[in-house]
Amino acid sequence: MNRASIGIIGGSGLYAMRGFEAEEQVRLKTPFGEPSDVYVVGTLEGQHVAFLSRHGLGHRLSPSELNFRANIFGMKMLGVERIVSLSAVGSLKEEHAPLDFVIPDQFFDRTRGRISTFFGQGVVAHISFADPICPELASIVHESARGSGINSKLGGTYLCMEGPAFSTRAESNLYRTWGMDVIGMTNLQEAKLAREAEICYVTIAMVTDYDCWHDQHDAVSVDEIIANLTKNAENACTVVRRAMKKMPQSRTCGCGSALKHAIITDRKAIPQDAKERLGLLIGKYTGE
Repeated sequence: MNRASIGIIGGSGLYAMRGFEAEEQVRLKTPFGEPSDVYVVGTLEGQHVAFLSRHGLGHRLSPSELNFRANIFGMKMLGVERIVSLSAVGSLKEEHAPLDFVIPDQFFDRTRGRISTFFGQGVVAHISFADPICPELASIVHESARGSGINSKLGGTYLCMEGPAFSTRAESNLYRTWGMDVIGMTNLQEAKLAREAEICYVTIAMVTDYDCWHDQHDAVSVDEIIANLTKNAENACTVVRRAMKKMPQSRTCGCGSALKHAIITDRKAIPQDAKERLGLLIGKYTGE
């Protein structure tokens, strides 16, 4: 199987990554079903990279339909150790203007009923998630954005809502009183699953517009939002290519050992089918 050390997940407006060399499409089946689309595997600025379109080519899948477990597990199958996730968001603060990039370090969950763990069915694990973003990776992408001339903010909270409808004005104003920075529909589940998979994870939240709390929100046309999506996608490609050049060879963060003290189940009590299903994640801790 093709191998990659870095995964890139493209969101709304970003369905391919320019600059790939020797690219090949890899279709995977995981123990959790099929990912959103094929993985495009190749080299980017000398790094072995796997790109996945979160919503599928042509934007076929809504946020509530995404198979987050398959998407992240597929990255693990390819050997990915770091994921850079790109996501279109609305701004909940005046300071985060359209075309700005925000690198959040926190999440707040407003989704309902989404599966956001690989565990259960015979294996119980409780990861530490107080700090959900890899600080090493966040610094790299932030510096890469600033070096590309993009207004990038390091830190802040991404509120993950269910969708697919956008917020009511009452909800948007409430989120602002909570101190939330940006609002999106996808990245919390990715971050949790990446941590369980011991993969470093960072979100580049690309602001397309102000959320409906803003007095100019209703004046923004669909054409303007699409133009911002297009420009953000162009900027994201530039930032990712620059970040690839900055990636250190080895990881010094704790993401790669997130499960070391997280698995609560007695190893002797883990069912064989669970060991087989989760072997890629827990094998080094169960001796399988």
